[in-house]
Amino acid sequence: MPEKDPIAKMVQEITKAALIDVGIGVISVKRNDDGKWVRTNSPADRRITGISGLEDGRYLKATGPAVAVFNKKGKGYSDKLGDKIIGTFNNCAGGTTPWGTVFSAEENIQNFVPEPVFADGTSFDPSKKNFYIDAEEIGGLGNPFGLAGNKYGWMVEVDPANPTDYGTKHTWLGRYRHEAVGIRTVAGKPLAFYSGCDRRSGHIYKFVSKNAVKNPKDRANSKLLTDGMLYAAKFNADGTGKWIALKTDTPVNPDLPSVHAGGIINLPQRPEGGFFKVAKDANVVAFKQKFKTLDDLYEGTANEKQGAILIDAHYAASAAGATCTARPEDTEIAPDGSLYITFTSGSASDSDGGPDLRIFQGKDGKPYEYGWIMRLIEDGNEPSAMSFQWKMFATGGEPAEGGLGFANPDNLVIDKSGNVWMVNDMSSDKLNAPVSAGRVDKNGKPISQSNLRGLYGNNAIWFLPASGPDAGEAFLFGIGPMECETTGPFFTEDEKTLFLSIQHPGEVNGMRQDLAADNRKFAMKTIDGKEFVQTRKVPVGSNWPGKKVNNPPQPAVVAIRRVNSQRLT
Repeated sequence: MPEKDPIAKMVQEITKAALIDVGIGVISVKRNDDGKWVRTNSPADRRITGISGLEDGRYLKATGPAVAVFNKKGKGYSDKLGDKIIGTFNNCAGGTTPWGTVFSAEENIQNFVPEPVFADGTSFDPSKKNFYIDAEEIGGLGNPFGLAGNKYGWMVEVDPANPTDYGTKHTWLGRYRHEAVGIRTVAGKPLAFYSGCDRRSGHIYKFVSKNAVKNPKDRANSKLLTDGMLYAAKFNADGTGKWIALKTDTPVNPDLPSVHAGGIINLPQRPEGGFFKVAKDANVVAFKQKFKTLDDLYEGTANEKQGAILIDAHYAASAAGATCTARPEDTEIAPDGSLYITFTSGSASDSDGGPDLRIFQGKDGKPYEYGWIMRLIEDGNEPSAMSFQWKMFATGGEPAEGGLGFANPDNLVIDKSGNVWMVNDMSSDKLNAPVSAGRVDKNGKPISQSNLRGLYGNNAIWFLPASGPDAGEAFLFGIGPMECETTGPFFTEDEKTLFLSIQHPGEVNGMRQDLAADNRKFAMKTIDGKEFVQTRKVPVGSNWPGKKVNNPPQPAVVAIRRVNSQRLT
């Protein structure tokens, strides 16, 4: 549109406001003598928004091989900013380093900018992702400001105590739909970073630094993220696995579409760029015959090719034979060095495909919606090990079907005793949806696993002991407000306070009006599988956190503590 077009001006204003509304917030809090946590409004408090740098010069920085791609003139679009980056958005879970910085994950960036890239790692033109407004969201926000898609989908490191730090994207950690990060620092050993790609068919990744950690609390450890190697996990059905290096000489060896839920796998499209959907095993065989190593799939100098692989990490990992998994959400390191991973859903989608059914399946061998928590132990307990052992620590679903009574595990926090705390994330439109007797719909057909999630009530926080007689059991600790997602559990150092974020209460029905409630029936099952019908009085919408009649719902962070100020566990 011409710049003077009034609609173009309106789109610019809406886009700017929306991008300012996303990103990272840094706030400081302290606990008063009465035990309550309050804001201190420190000079370090600040916002790092979706357009930081655009007008104020507070660009985000980048390290690693992708910088070579950002700086070059290639096949695709360039924002002409080199290694400077405008803003961060779609930030999801993160992690805290032993040296005091925080990482935030850029997750569903495909809603804002084009996610696919060319073989040289350069971006598709912003016009490939149109600006739009619908009943649910505003999307394509990168379009009006010409944001380069290859600069989003990274892990962002921020020093919260440094008011001039607006974030660094370490490209050795890979570009994909990041969800959380597990950070392992052992003196004398390489630094290991774990993260998952939160999409159906997403992979598990590990970065291993070239140099070793000297002091886990040394702020110089951030420099270790500027050189190393990114790996993707290959899980075997016998409980073993290995890490596949995402580098040019790695063989092309994708899994067949027939082993996946949904029966597809997405692979790099050449020479056009982007990716293509493969639904026939024969086409994967032909792909392997045409492309022998990742070097054949990417273009540029050696450093530029490595940068392009990292930018295109999801599709490069699929081409290299990494296991497609069940929407990995969180990766957390336990005190003993083992890694816990939440896989929130084993279902497939038409666009992304689904997980490897040899690893992620229900009792009948079919796709399984309710998710798992996996425990992964590196061979020799070495951060840089290239092989590992894995086992499902906990399985979602009904007890009658072998589950622990929760669905869709999401974020984790592990206390100093090794116990696992988990919050779950069922879709808001499924929460408390009634399930009729016989578990059939109005047409007499069996209700899907997805719609059976109404049985599980609200999203919540769960406690799972890792040792002792109750190891691996799930105990309900707290129930979230209506139509919310419980996220980001985090302990203070003394483990006397557990912080928890409550996202979008009342997401479906909005404000609960005049204490409105429905009586709904749910066809439950006893542990031995016998059906009974339970009636629940279900609030319609939310008045949380004010909880007074007709209060509007608001997201918030809560601080959970004992009234006697002792440790929670």
